[in-house]
Amino acid sequence: MASAERADESRTKIKSILKDINTGDEKKIIEGLKALKVNGDDNVIVPIIDVWNKGVSPTAEQEIITFLGDIKSTTSVQSIMDVLLSKEYNKIHIQLLTTIWNSKVDYSEYIVDFVSLAVQYDFLVALECLTVIENMDGPFEEHHLLDAEIILREFAEKHNEEKTEDEKKVQMILDISKLVKSFDDQVL
Repeated sequence: MASAERADESRTKIKSILKDINTGDEKKIIEGLKALKVNGDDNVIVPIIDVWNKGVSPTAEQEIITFLGDIKSTTSVQSIMDVLLSKEYNKIHIQLLTTIWNSKVDYSEYIVDFVSLAVQYDFLVALECLTVIENMDGPFEEHHLLDAEIILREFAEKHNEEKTEDEKKVQMILDISKLVKSFDDQVL
């Protein structure tokens, strides 16, 4: 069989699996995720997260979290970050962040995005972002660390003026700031 025919057959199979997952049926989601571990590619990530965002059973949600956490492809990072940074997926931010820090993929180049999410959202998101940042391997690009430090400094200045933030979150942001500063010795 020619490689073009195999590619078409593979795309057709993936479309069929994603159609089953989109039904929302727990059994079909679980079976589909197992099939995608073998046959899937980075293009299945967003459709799976869309199904999750619409709402699934706790069992199906756990399977999706495991599936995403098991991804080893470094090319998948951009798709996951696009979802994470989209307000459309706010209700699954915390769980999605959990899949990231459980992942074997390095997100070091996205340190600025995690710092931004930490200051933008609540304490729990900040906590998950801290955990993601703690698990980053580096090395880091100097401009990424500088951008992260600017965001953290602006947060501190705003907090000192307004005193409206949750104190636990402020402490979490302070911890993130210390961690980012400690990365200075890992600059490219």
